[in-house]
Amino acid sequence: MKLLSKKDVREKVLYSPAHLARLEASGLFPKRVQLGAGRVGWVDEEVDDWIYQRIAQRDAGTAS
Repeated sequence: MKLLSKKDVREKVLYSPAHLARLEASGLFPKRVQLGAGRVGWVDEEVDDWIYQRIAQRDAGTAS
C-alpha cells in the first residue's frame, strides 16, 4: 500500500486543493488519512479507483 501526499494527489487528479477538499467533504473523493499533527496522505489505490470510476462514467456516457 502506498500513500500519496497532497502534491501527488494534485498531480494525479489535476484539481485545485480547494476543489479536492470540497469533493472530499461531500463524500465524492477518497478521505485523507491523518498521519500526524500536520501531515495527511491518501491511499493510492483509492485515488486510482476514483479515477477509474470517472473513466467508466465517461465510457458509459453518464456524467457525475
